[in-house]
Amino acid sequence: MKKLLFYCQHILGMGHLVRSMEIVRGLMSDFQVCFINGGQIIKEFEIPDGIEVINLPAIKTDSEFKQLKPVDESLSLAEVQEFRKNKLLQVADEFQPDVLVVELFPFGRGKFSFELIPFLEKLQDSKKPVKIVSSLRDIVVTKTNQEKYENKVCRLMNQYFDMLLIHGDSKFITLNESFSRVKDIQSQTEYTGYVVQKPSLEPDLTKEDRAVLESEQPLILVSVGGGRFGHELIDCVIASADILKQKIPHHIQIFTGPFSPDNKVEIWQKETENKPNIKVSRYTRNLISYMQKADLSISMSGYNTTLNVMTTGVRAMILPFKGNNDQEQRIRASKLDDLGVVKMLDESDLQPEIFSQKLIDYLTVKPKKLEFDFDGVENTAALIKNLVSTQKVA
Repeated sequence: MKKLLFYCQHILGMGHLVRSMEIVRGLMSDFQVCFINGGQIIKEFEIPDGIEVINLPAIKTDSEFKQLKPVDESLSLAEVQEFRKNKLLQVADEFQPDVLVVELFPFGRGKFSFELIPFLEKLQDSKKPVKIVSSLRDIVVTKTNQEKYENKVCRLMNQYFDMLLIHGDSKFITLNESFSRVKDIQSQTEYTGYVVQKPSLEPDLTKEDRAVLESEQPLILVSVGGGRFGHELIDCVIASADILKQKIPHHIQIFTGPFSPDNKVEIWQKETENKPNIKVSRYTRNLISYMQKADLSISMSGYNTTLNVMTTGVRAMILPFKGNNDQEQRIRASKLDDLGVVKMLDESDLQPEIFSQKLIDYLTVKPKKLEFDFDGVENTAALIKNLVSTQKVA
């Protein structure tokens, strides 16, 4: 069986990890997989049996998006960087992959060049031929100096990569909308369709899950991805709970995300302990089951959550993340709002009276369900398998 290395580094939320793991699930039947995780470990996150996982000493970013910092504060950034670089070189020697898939780089994660460039060069110079693939979502973050950024990306793609896989549907969004020089990338470039999470036929439900999902009460689901951001959305929902209680029958289930600060979660749980129409929990493995049950989903508009909305067809109000001048979520949310698939929220909507009325009004709207290519996992697996099968023997 061919060997595949998959490198994923999440530094803010968990969307990159979720998408990467779905792709890995689709590759397991054809490859021996080793998954390299550079981000903070999420204990509750489900990893399929049968893959080797290497957790590097985790790195995240500060709240201003300017500096990398170790999750383990007892270590210096320099110590962690040196260890990680050497660990990747060791993995390259010991695992000897036929193909490496790198999530996001070189379109993002430029601050991880300290380990990725030596890693790529090691594999490129190995006696065993290694195909190198960049795994990319549909929209990339634009930069202050876009021309310099695009020059660098094209240079790195053309120097190290054999294939670029864009996990989107070109009939909806093309990469050219956020990256103008796609035509200058010499490696094979393919749109895979969207990578979506498949609902489990027999979900492993907790007692808490079962109580909500088997209830006859209308469900409003609130989620903010990993939970490092979106706190103002949760604050607004909690502040609106008393207004909503007087106007519509419902139960509100909030998931704060595994990275929400403990003190914030404690405050939210304290604020809602005497509100029978609302419950605050940190995380569930069964978010899709909640979306399938929900009458309304209220969330941030990251790639994975938005796709869960699109595949389940749930009525959804979504708030784009705009930190660090990141327009990725706004672009996707705005297009879907224009098509009538979702209702996009703005920060100005996050006032209890305004928000409550928008929510009540939107419950009368039937969202459109459009056809998109959701076969990203299957198409990605087929493209990588074909790439490796054409590999020349050294």
